[in-house]
Amino acid sequence: MLDKRKLSRNKLFVKKFGGTSVGSIERIEVVAEQIAKSAQTGEQQVIVLSAMAGETNRLFALAAQIDPRASARELDMLVSTGEQVTIALMAMALQRRGVRAKSLTGRQVQIHTNSQFGRASIERVDTQYLAALLAEGIVPIVAGFQGIAPNGDVTTLGRGGSDTTAVALAAALQADECQIFTDVPGVFTTDPNIESNARRLEVIGFDVMLEMAKLGAKVLHPDCVEYAQRFKVPLRVLSSFEAGQGTLIQFSDESERTMTSFVQGIAINKALATLTIEGLFTASERYQALLACLARLQIDVEVSTPLKLNEAAPADCVSLMLADAKVDILLQELEALSESLKLGPLIVERQRAKVSLVGKGLQTKNGLLTKMLEVLGNETIHAKLLSTSGSKLSTVIDERDLHKAVRALHHAFELNKV
Repeated sequence: MLDKRKLSRNKLFVKKFGGTSVGSIERIEVVAEQIAKSAQTGEQQVIVLSAMAGETNRLFALAAQIDPRASARELDMLVSTGEQVTIALMAMALQRRGVRAKSLTGRQVQIHTNSQFGRASIERVDTQYLAALLAEGIVPIVAGFQGIAPNGDVTTLGRGGSDTTAVALAAALQADECQIFTDVPGVFTTDPNIESNARRLEVIGFDVMLEMAKLGAKVLHPDCVEYAQRFKVPLRVLSSFEAGQGTLIQFSDESERTMTSFVQGIAINKALATLTIEGLFTASERYQALLACLARLQIDVEVSTPLKLNEAAPADCVSLMLADAKVDILLQELEALSESLKLGPLIVERQRAKVSLVGKGLQTKNGLLTKMLEVLGNETIHAKLLSTSGSKLSTVIDERDLHKAVRALHHAFELNKV
């Protein structure tokens, strides 16, 4: 059936609408009108919806009132209901417009995951039912963020999981494009709320987009980009609030490969803290024990290199960068394990932000890191940590200097001319 679809003139698009796009009855009506108009042109569509903005947080808060340590299984059962509200309302809105539509949960669509509650991974998607609905001219309205475990339990994919649902469906159905509708008109060179001269990128490669997503760009979830890259799904970011072509994320073509040393964007991540542990080697057993502790607490960290500004700086230390909200949890755990881990002095610095230049082949471009540090130095901004790879150059600064740093770097690397 999928092969026949590929031979037909009607294209198939999987379209995902986020929480702000369906955050009220008025917004649902606007999106329904948009979907209905596309249906009238003969376009085939599979719609994936998030919960209404704020609903998932509300459900988590309800659970916390009952039991702050509620089981992950029951939390998944609870928070998965948010998407069921929006898909049912959207199906009603489309049916009223004469569009044949049907709301579907992850179980009904047969989105199979592993059993890791709260952060499940999609293992396969059965497409028979979806393909049958599309062949009948019915628009499937699918609940994002959820699937079913091997034993039939409801699972959720973690925050941003609706993006991953959409990409997984697009891959399974061999859709022509997966379109992520959000509250911004595309991917920008940096946050336009900070730098008014930020430019929308018409096209960006998967590798650069993935790095930007990992480094704090909120427009797409990293798992979604990774999944699209793995299964070669063309991905487009669009606004549900205004018309436009958005940003297409795809594999780099030959013309882009000739620009491998250029900075393409600046990613930012706020509300961070750094934890520096003196006398710790990354190759030591104590370090491995620390990593095991972090994994058990489900705390994501990035290991960075402290900048040694003077001879008095400790020669051997490890600096961990993590969300500020997780610091107290980690410190309590380390205090309990202090004797067994035999950790040295701990230095905690809060209210930090990470600024990252993102592009391709950045480590191979001579003088790029020096220029970055000089730009910050000219603005009297102290770079505290460094983290580098082939596609990023990151530094940690005081959060109060974030806006000044982004504007200075955006201008220095001429990103307004992209």
